[in-house]
Amino acid sequence: MWYFLLILLVAVIVYSVYTWWAQRRILKTLTQEEFIEGYRKAQLIDVREPNEYEAGHILGARNIPMSQLKTRIKEIRPDKPVYLYCQSGLRSGRAAQLLYKNGYRELFHLQKGFKQWTGKIKRK
Repeated sequence: MWYFLLILLVAVIVYSVYTWWAQRRILKTLTQEEFIEGYRKAQLIDVREPNEYEAGHILGARNIPMSQLKTRIKEIRPDKPVYLYCQSGLRSGRAAQLLYKNGYRELFHLQKGFKQWTGKIKRK
């Protein structure tokens, strides 16, 4: 029993480290200042769910929730930079992995996500 739990724990740790490393390789994490400098010349995608987006989002962002990204991926141009954000940075990292697998290469995301954002926002 203990061996099974130990193996499971090690597997979770290895998977987490691999995911973190893979995201760092394909995705550039930007501070809020760096994000503001570049997002107007890029595709700004909010990967949070619609209710989160409507409660407040970065001005100019399109809402393509992580849960719908596979089916809506064609709405994002692969030839232009993609700036992603979510609430904390986890979903945007997963979104970047999916986009990378589909040929997107200029991928950026907001460090610490929307919860740390102090710039302009829009509410619905």
